[in-house]
Amino acid sequence: MPNNNGTDWQPRAEQVLQNQRKAYDQMLRQCPVAKTGDNHWTLFRHADVLQTLHDHLSFSNQVSQHISVPNGMDPPEHSAYRSLIEPYFTAERIAWFAPVCRQIAREVIAENLQADAVDVMKKFARPFAARLQCAFMGWPQELSNDLLNWLDRNQAATLAQDRQLLAELATEFNQLTQTQIQLRREQPTADITTELINAQINGRPLNQDEIASILRNWTAGEVGTIAAAIGIICHYLACHPTLQQQLRKTPDKLWYANDEILRMHNPLLENRRRTTCPVQIGDTQIPEGANLTLNWVAANRDPAVFEQADKFSWERNPEHNLLYGAGIHACPGAALSRMELVTAIEELLNCSHNLQLVPNHCPVYARYPATGYAKLCTRLR
Repeated sequence: MPNNNGTDWQPRAEQVLQNQRKAYDQMLRQCPVAKTGDNHWTLFRHADVLQTLHDHLSFSNQVSQHISVPNGMDPPEHSAYRSLIEPYFTAERIAWFAPVCRQIAREVIAENLQADAVDVMKKFARPFAARLQCAFMGWPQELSNDLLNWLDRNQAATLAQDRQLLAELATEFNQLTQTQIQLRREQPTADITTELINAQINGRPLNQDEIASILRNWTAGEVGTIAAAIGIICHYLACHPTLQQQLRKTPDKLWYANDEILRMHNPLLENRRRTTCPVQIGDTQIPEGANLTLNWVAANRDPAVFEQADKFSWERNPEHNLLYGAGIHACPGAALSRMELVTAIEELLNCSHNLQLVPNHCPVYARYPATGYAKLCTRLR
């Protein structure tokens, strides 16, 4: 997919946006270390992505001028903040939230999925994900629509590379979080947001920017990923009725099935790194200070690691799946996300007899920087 401007590919090119997975598979085969722009490369190969994940000395997570807790930090700073947030994702916390999650799934289904044919993204995946994150943080449920609206505008601004609008949207989100913080400073409540306000790092309270960064990660950051994951799993099950029926009979296998389906079609498109020294990636020499994009979608479909990568298999080694990352920056909320997705899909299967796609209503792919589906019309009965 070469270009005339000296680069190997452009992630926002129309032929890429039309079918991102197909485009990334092609890059994986033809140019696994691809120059995207001036001093910027994209990594598609599983081994290369894994190399960057496990070498945090050569590949820094500090890629933005804005604070990102703890995603955009390197050790030793990262270690302290990671230790601070991990207690929010313990087995006890997940067990506490599990019935809340199931109740929200049932409520959204009861409110929106009574018609025979529905757009699962609009009527279930997106509202479920937004309401779920509001509940986890202790925020009012009416803020869920605000989160979805903000997410849509932020993704559009990212695709357009509109830096001014992105800055305005960042300010808007900070104002939203500051409102929730101020409400709790005036009248503390028993929720996770209040706990963050009272948390300390290195013997001092978290400052406003640190709290806002964590809240943005745990709300807007998760809404898009959880919604995309639900749509991807629904699409796959609708196209594979035998697996769908098997999972109705053996819901204890949902966690593995979900992970394997999302390996084939990752709900998170990419992450970034910056080189701290010259590095060799495959046959490519990359200089210090280069910007790297790790393409999760292609890495998890690499046939060098996953034989018949586009085929569902019960025999995969889960340790090879990069769905939740690897190394010191692996997702701390992986167990929580798995529980949420298992609950969502289990409830969808419980409310339907035969999940299937609606004829003559082709799924609409999401566009960069999102992945998965923007529209997915399904029959539930």
